[in-house]
Amino acid sequence: MSSAGNEPRLNPTGVPPALLAAIAGDLRPVRPLASPSRRALALLPLGIVLLLGMPAFWVWYANIRVLVPVSWWFFSPLETVVGLLLLAAAFREAVPGRELPAGALTALLACALVGFLAINLASALVVPGGVRPDTAALWLRECIGRTVAFSIPALAIPAWLVARALPNRPALTGALCGLGIGLMADAGLRAMCWDGEHAHVVLAHGGSIAVLVALGAVSATLVERVKRHRRRELRR
Repeated sequence: MSSAGNEPRLNPTGVPPALLAAIAGDLRPVRPLASPSRRALALLPLGIVLLLGMPAFWVWYANIRVLVPVSWWFFSPLETVVGLLLLAAAFREAVPGRELPAGALTALLACALVGFLAINLASALVVPGGVRPDTAALWLRECIGRTVAFSIPALAIPAWLVARALPNRPALTGALCGLGIGLMADAGLRAMCWDGEHAHVVLAHGGSIAVLVALGAVSATLVERVKRHRRRELRR
């Protein structure tokens, strides 16, 4: 004797009506994800804060005099724009299927490196150098410390936007965020840095950016590991 009459009735797709009702009741409207360029442009105020706010803060906090070379008025905003482009690349990298090709990524990183060196070395032409060794060591620590301390809260904003996506390469995505924030912070740092020595530019300014790149890569990797662990827990 067949027991078909006791089985739940299925719709033409073969899915039980109760399951369809549960799925339909769980659906919520979502806002379409903005393009990477629009999300990066939305962080322009953050770039302005790093460009103008960081020097202003340290003038107030440490009672220091800010050196604003002529080149700062052109090259620093240009460095801010480069940082925003890197953030746009990070936001694209965070979306599965939209990752940057290896060639484009290499070209972007090369342009960022060349731009950083060109901007800082051009600024060094009008910034005094030849400071005493003890002063050079002090300024090395201060440039790195001030930049990193001011930039970590700024890094949290693009890192949060990336965490909402599903990056297949979280370390690379986070590193791009750190690089973008680092360049924007360097744009403001050069307004208050009195050491134009090439070694200082590479070690202090480049070192600050390297620290932020590492922080971005590590934080994005840890966030994705936590998200994967939570997904595994939900499946159990």
